[in-house]
Amino acid sequence: MEGADEFMKYRSPLVSRYASKEMAYNFSDRKKFTTWRKLWIYLAKAEKALGLPITDAQIQEMESHEKDIDFAMAAEEERKLRHDVMAHVHTFAHCCPTAAPIIHLGATSCYVGDNTDLIMLRDGFDILLPKLARVIDRLANFAEKYADLPTLGFTHYQPAQLTTVGKRACLWLQDLTMDMRNLQRARDDLRFRGVKGTTGTQASFLQLFQGDHNKVEELDRMVTEMAAFKKAYLVTGQTYSRKVDIDCLSSLASLGATVHKICTDIRLLANLKEIEEPFEKEQIGSSAMPYKRNPMRAERCCSLARHLVALMADPLQTASVQWLERTLDDSANRRISLPESFLTADIILSTLQNITEGLVVYPKVIERHIRHELPFMATENIIMAMVKAGGNRQDCHEKIRVLSQEAAAVVKQEGGDNDLLARVQRDPYFAPILGQLDAILDPKTFIGRAPQQVARFLSEEVRPVLEPYKAKMDVKIELEL
Repeated sequence: MEGADEFMKYRSPLVSRYASKEMAYNFSDRKKFTTWRKLWIYLAKAEKALGLPITDAQIQEMESHEKDIDFAMAAEEERKLRHDVMAHVHTFAHCCPTAAPIIHLGATSCYVGDNTDLIMLRDGFDILLPKLARVIDRLANFAEKYADLPTLGFTHYQPAQLTTVGKRACLWLQDLTMDMRNLQRARDDLRFRGVKGTTGTQASFLQLFQGDHNKVEELDRMVTEMAAFKKAYLVTGQTYSRKVDIDCLSSLASLGATVHKICTDIRLLANLKEIEEPFEKEQIGSSAMPYKRNPMRAERCCSLARHLVALMADPLQTASVQWLERTLDDSANRRISLPESFLTADIILSTLQNITEGLVVYPKVIERHIRHELPFMATENIIMAMVKAGGNRQDCHEKIRVLSQEAAAVVKQEGGDNDLLARVQRDPYFAPILGQLDAILDPKTFIGRAPQQVARFLSEEVRPVLEPYKAKMDVKIELEL
């Protein structure tokens, strides 16, 4: 019956439907409140080491109850006290009667609240970065494989000069490597709030240590080190600056924009039947149209990427309305926006890895599309060949212009194939270069330095980015839904 009750209330699909177990756990109550207890233990240990009358027995008692949280008791305490931190102080104290007098000694709520958020942000980035690296790795392999396969380029979604399938993938990769840099920088820039007191002045700790500034600074340093941070913010109000949340979520929103662009491109190419995302053997594309192979993974990425981009508004507005040393109107918003941003980024990276591990390319379809458009694109090359054979550039240009418009009319008005090449072959004017037409119309002569650009880009800018993640590359993603 208890399990059935789960279906009687709203559940976020970010967790119930999509997110990985590790990211869902990272923002779970279990991790949050266990981390609070760890932070209280760190504080007690450091205070004892610096001379406060705290016993080994008190610390051992706290450590022995670090994980056995009575969530029901904590919820009841919060209903009475209307204060989540004090509810958990009382719950922890209940199972640690000896340590009760020194739990949370000198601290304010943000000691556990903000420091835990910073730990979750750091750990969230540590989950995302290897996933992003795997997406980059899969796409790099794809780009290398198709580095010299010609394909129509598109500007304004109209056929343009040829590029290669691999070169187009490098455009996606360039954005993703920028995202890798942004996420890594946001992660490395994170500091600990540390031990700062109610308005950031450390006054309560200065009183505890009877005016000894050195001991207060050492307390801050010790707790920061125990939490595995290299630095703490030197100044804070009651909270760490909410600009930190902007830095973190802006890197994720930027990733969202990248993924939306990549997956939109894949959807457009799927419509042309040039590239498709993986399609399972028993997958159904449409309940009404059994023949359909919809790009549902790419569509999911686009859908969630929009949400990720939209979440960026929350930290911007929150940071802008923090009054003086702090106001509490940040709290409810951050409970939603911080976890949802990381959960959403986690989902789209897992889905994109699944897509990039199984992208299907249809060279024959790509070749057919090139044949339809290449005669028009080759007109300049035909003119140059005629001039080299002794022709007049202006005369040749006019001949080609007329023939091109006649061929275009066949394509657009009659629905026929592009017959420009046949018209050129029938016109006696072009007799001097008929033997060169096959070479002139070889698609590989229209792709410029695309293959060389791919090789250099992958070697100089992509592979080095992946080096720190080599040991985490073999993880394969299987989507449950």
